[in-house]
Amino acid sequence: MEKEAVKHRKIIHIDMDAFYASVEQRDFPELRGKPLVVGGSPEGRGGVVATCSYEARAYGIRSAMSSKKAQQLCPYAIFVYPRFNAYKEVSKQIRAIFSRYTDLIEPLSLDEAYLDVTEDKLNIGSAITIAEEIKKAIKDELNLTASAGVSINKFVAKIASDMNKPDGLTFIGPSKIEKFMEKLPVEKFHGVGKVTAERMKMQGIRKGSDLKKLTEERLTLLFGKSGKFFYNIVRGIDNRAVKPDREIKSISSEDTFGYDLDKGNELYERLLHITQSAFKRVNQYQLFGRTITVKVKFADFKQITRSNSFEHAIVSEDEAILAARTLVETADFDGKTVRLLGVSFSNFREPKVRNRIEEQVKLF
Repeated sequence: MEKEAVKHRKIIHIDMDAFYASVEQRDFPELRGKPLVVGGSPEGRGGVVATCSYEARAYGIRSAMSSKKAQQLCPYAIFVYPRFNAYKEVSKQIRAIFSRYTDLIEPLSLDEAYLDVTEDKLNIGSAITIAEEIKKAIKDELNLTASAGVSINKFVAKIASDMNKPDGLTFIGPSKIEKFMEKLPVEKFHGVGKVTAERMKMQGIRKGSDLKKLTEERLTLLFGKSGKFFYNIVRGIDNRAVKPDREIKSISSEDTFGYDLDKGNELYERLLHITQSAFKRVNQYQLFGRTITVKVKFADFKQITRSNSFEHAIVSEDEAILAARTLVETADFDGKTVRLLGVSFSNFREPKVRNRIEEQVKLF
């Protein structure tokens, strides 16, 4: 009796290459071929890098780096303010291309998504061929490039998409997954941040092969709930489905100021605009939360959060503004000045509209 073949899922992870920067260079030819930084200005205290072109990356500039540091690395870098409306429009166009092949699309952000093409709309059958066609359509129709990872689960597909950037396509088949994971440095594992990677190295865990030697019990003891996840993914096991209708868990807006602010009128004026920005999206998606949270980051980078939960949903902008201001007024700043304020809404009632990605607006 022949052994029945195991049927694997066909998962593609698409990740746009330097998305914001690529859109800017596409729309403004004078920026092409130049070290471009999209984010806050380096002037004054400086902002933060959202993303940068590959020409800028050659100088060591990276996302989340301070704009001042980026300018030090490349004095000739060009800084431009993000155009989020433009990026959202392009993201919709990319999504339309995905939809030609499958409805099982799980966006992670404006520039990346998982696609389940186990049963594709066009009956192509090959996930590699579909990934090639999607990349070609993005290049031909939108004049942008994307990298793709193809495998049997989300975790491996995401790692694969990062292997040959830009404009890459990497396939890691089922027979190669375990050996691939064994050779992978732990800091390359999606979900392993700097702190966890350092903790692993202190335990002698530097590669997947080291991780694989530990029992599930030992990993759980060392890393809590994440231990089981690490135990599975180093063996290439990831049974998470592609979820096309992921719920929004929070809607937020925040702003890093050009200079530190005391607890006073100007701070409350900024708080007003931040709250209005967040509530605009609350209203847009008809997701009215019962919980409002204010985040305050001080000049010394220490941070506090203050929350209030109501019996009813916050359905008016005035109520939201009053709730946010009350949280700030009653918080003890201990005489410190503030560099960042954020406001978020959560604990939603049953939404009238479900968005597919968690919405978080960053104001540079």
